[in-house]
Amino acid sequence: MSKIQMTTPLVEIDGDEMTRVLWRMIKDELILPFIDLKTEYYDLGLKMRDQTDDEVTKQAAEAIRKYGVGVKCATITPNPARVEEYQLHKMYKSPNGTLRAILDGTVFRAPILVKGIEPCVCNWKKPITIARHAYGDVYKNVEFRVPGKGEAKLVFTADDGTVTEKKIYDFEGEGVIQGVYNLDDSITSFAKSCFAYALTVRQDLWFATKDTISKTYDRVFKEIFEEVYEREYRDLFEEAGITYFYTLIDDAVARIMKSEGGIVWACKNYDGDVFSDMLSSAFGSLAMMTSVLVSPDGCYEYEAAHGTVQKHYYKHLAGEETSTNSVATIFAWSGALRKRGELNHLSELTDFADRLEAATIQTIESGIMTGDLIRITSHPNPKKVNSLEFIQAIRAKLEEG
Repeated sequence: MSKIQMTTPLVEIDGDEMTRVLWRMIKDELILPFIDLKTEYYDLGLKMRDQTDDEVTKQAAEAIRKYGVGVKCATITPNPARVEEYQLHKMYKSPNGTLRAILDGTVFRAPILVKGIEPCVCNWKKPITIARHAYGDVYKNVEFRVPGKGEAKLVFTADDGTVTEKKIYDFEGEGVIQGVYNLDDSITSFAKSCFAYALTVRQDLWFATKDTISKTYDRVFKEIFEEVYEREYRDLFEEAGITYFYTLIDDAVARIMKSEGGIVWACKNYDGDVFSDMLSSAFGSLAMMTSVLVSPDGCYEYEAAHGTVQKHYYKHLAGEETSTNSVATIFAWSGALRKRGELNHLSELTDFADRLEAATIQTIESGIMTGDLIRITSHPNPKKVNSLEFIQAIRAKLEEG
């Protein structure tokens, strides 16, 4: 069988721990036998990030700008325990946060629906897409421990020398302080991406912040969304028969539990991180959710929405069998290959991406699945397989045509 030819490379971003092991399995079993794969490779494993003082992460982001499409494996964001475990020079920022800060844009995450894996929330009948702002907030914060008594201030010095300052708190003892920021331009891009996406899928758009408490920071988000909607999208939404709805974040959480789904829920950066995990778990598994970063200038970075599956990796290192769900990582590859095919007008490549996703879903619906799905499936005769066997079962479906 002749392999599908590519004309422009993908940016391939390798990662850490068990997902790095799955990455190689997926390439060997599901990609390389069928595609003459062209990639520009970047290793964002924690050791390489440490060796390059995280310059490799910035290089990967610029490569996505150059080629337009990237696919990323899950990576570690180190905490103090990881710094000690990997003997790092410092505690590096989230590589996802770095990529998103450089590329800007919005992360769209949606569950992968499979028969036999019913949502925990019984009235969720349709997918719920999380649209997550991908810039600033706690992912680009500045923070430190307060050593003792003293006054904390928030200070801004303009280019003309004008100083604006506000007192944060009079500390009487030890504590902690954090500063975050965002940009009007990035919030505007976020809003436009959300409205455009909702129009594409013809679904209502919700947006929620906590502007009653954060009366400046969160209110700017609310106001920019309202301005963009009124100026550019109200007529288009009315014509499409969909609505834009703003509410407080706690109200949105309450409402989402009673919704049947079929909406796009726009969230600030950290809110989107938390609620995409909640939704993916409720729809089945953290490994059953697609994730794509879309930048304002039309670049796409596909990734799994979960972590590096640390516990399974330690079992793997000990020579024990694992049953790790690779679906989100497979769909990251299929999403990137499909987009590459669309941009280069390669119908064979887009068709292959469709077939890969269909084969993955058919494998699960036939009863062959990993341990996380076995625990929640309603399939009458499920069969638990190990990490490699699951991927090989998908390959068998692919080869059936």
